[in-house]
Amino acid sequence: MLWLRSVGHSHNAFVMESLIDELATAAGKDPVEYRRTLLKDHPRHLGVLNLAVEKANWNAPLPDGHALGVAVHESFGSFVAHVAEVSQDNLKIRVHRVVCAVDCGIAVNPESIAAQMESCVTFGLGFALHSKVTFKDGQVVQSNYHDYQVLRLNEMPVVEVHIVPSTDKPGGIGEAGVPPMAPAVANAVFALTGQRLRELPLQLSGV
Repeated sequence: MLWLRSVGHSHNAFVMESLIDELATAAGKDPVEYRRTLLKDHPRHLGVLNLAVEKANWNAPLPDGHALGVAVHESFGSFVAHVAEVSQDNLKIRVHRVVCAVDCGIAVNPESIAAQMESCVTFGLGFALHSKVTFKDGQVVQSNYHDYQVLRLNEMPVVEVHIVPSTDKPGGIGEAGVPPMAPAVANAVFALTGQRLRELPLQLSGV
């Protein structure tokens, strides 16, 4: 995973933000409120969290069979929060909507920022739901996109990108939206099914 888009932040964010969600559950707290308590002295983390959950209408009723999950992560000098809305189709995870809030410092080109976040969501969902590398006899089994699955067009969710106004120095934007994607989906899956998925790609069990 060292050269995956967002490098080590990819798996580190998945571990940490999944754990934070588990701790919130163990404490009997709402995942957002639990994070707000932890982030009270981290205004930029808190800023993207608050903006994402506001725009996602965190406490509003959802369609039957849908649930929300949230994750926040800092990487490359930028701060990103994702709220993912998911449902379950048999053992298939379906992501319907992703609300992204990003604080990358001064927004030099807002359209480019939105485009990068949309592409980060696409990439992040691909490796969260599908992309898997396996080995046999010391060699990688997959050789191209016919056996290394990425996100397909019909799986692409609605993506909303909201930029936090900032006067801080610009941070990186090309990778910062990837890390919180997988944990946001995994946390939504737990809210929906009660299953904690601790491995990537995320796979529901029939148990």
